[in-house]
Amino acid sequence: METLEALSLTFVNAVWSTPLVLLLLGGGLFFAIYSRGMPYRHLGHAFGIMLGRYDQPDEQGELSHGQALAAALSGTMGLGNISGVALAISAGGPGAVFWMWVSATVGIATKFFTCSLGVMYRGHDDLGRLQGGPMYIIREALPRRYYPLAILFSVAGLIGTLPIFQANQLTALVRENFLPAGAAPGYFNLIVGCLIAALVAAVIFGGLRRVAAVAVALLPTMVIIYLAMTLLVLGLHAEQVPGLFARIVGEAFQPTAVTGGLLGVILIGISRGAFSNEAGVGTEVMAHGAAKTNEPVREGLVAMLGPVADTLIVCTCTALVVLLAGDWQGSEGLSGITLTAGAFRNELGIPGAVLLGVVTLILSTTTMFTCWYYGAKCFGFLFGANIQHHFRWFYVIAVVFGAAVSIDVVFNIISGCYGLMAIPTMIVSLRLAPRVRAAAVEYFRRHPY
Repeated sequence: METLEALSLTFVNAVWSTPLVLLLLGGGLFFAIYSRGMPYRHLGHAFGIMLGRYDQPDEQGELSHGQALAAALSGTMGLGNISGVALAISAGGPGAVFWMWVSATVGIATKFFTCSLGVMYRGHDDLGRLQGGPMYIIREALPRRYYPLAILFSVAGLIGTLPIFQANQLTALVRENFLPAGAAPGYFNLIVGCLIAALVAAVIFGGLRRVAAVAVALLPTMVIIYLAMTLLVLGLHAEQVPGLFARIVGEAFQPTAVTGGLLGVILIGISRGAFSNEAGVGTEVMAHGAAKTNEPVREGLVAMLGPVADTLIVCTCTALVVLLAGDWQGSEGLSGITLTAGAFRNELGIPGAVLLGVVTLILSTTTMFTCWYYGAKCFGFLFGANIQHHFRWFYVIAVVFGAAVSIDVVFNIISGCYGLMAIPTMIVSLRLAPRVRAAAVEYFRRHPY
């Protein structure tokens, strides 16, 4: 077992290393410069599209622009925003937050390019249904020699989107915040896992439309509640907030911030930023590829709002609360969710921790809903859409397994495969970037907003 743990740790560290970070960060910078800042100059238009001002009911696709964004955000807003930020701070110090901001800023351009391609090169599965995603972009837009990248993405996506980590952390949150210490029986995790699995099954067996409907109904409310909680804490310590921002920026360039120096801080911040907003990973392309539109650029514009809401707003709020509480400096052995819950308990008492538990319960569950869709699409591409429905049962079993068992090997493999998804996504997006830029120029020529 120790050998397997060592191998899995080597695998995940090899994937989330300097080359991948350079690919994500450098690729995002290239998209921003190559587009001459076009995505950033049209944020207002993007909000208008998201609100449905330009929806056409006769266009191809399954979801409205707003539903597609909600589905994508439900896959990112959850543990990454609440526990992932705390883990980044405990590992890399306050400076890691700055590099998460950098990841999100360049991620705006990345999502514009990748998700525009997701609609531009949609393809049909075995059942004739229109599908989007990096694997379909590769199949439809590139020569046959690129096809192995589609297989790599689908295999990595099938593993990397499994709900084992979410189920495990969610069970830990329920156990630690809703039961007295040591009160949980040995079979408690299994019971919680079965309850979560039943909830997940009730949604995913209704298909993508039900997933999107649940996300639209729950996500905005939960995010507003969470932001209200964080703003209350920040309001109680308003005089300290400017100093926290100064500390984040200052320690971002401080070589001694963590073991590994400046490079260590950058690696931690960029990787956690990628986990948070998924820019360049490719999962977002699958969600936005289902949008009901014949204008690829419009969906690219909507998609780029994701990093703004996910990382620049929600993750920043989490980071400031964790830094205010101060517990991150002695956080060895604490999980990310425990650290964040402790921060809210310090500031808002037991009601704050309980409310955080409820918000996280909802956000984490919606994440599992959306990750099922990602995994099912990868499964269908690899093995055929005609048997894709069987993946639902495997996914539900994985929820129970993740809740009941704590195996570092599994978590490392899933995390590593999640990172592997970015390699084909970024390669093909960089390869096809001229086509997106040409389409964007033509779009804004026809629609001079």
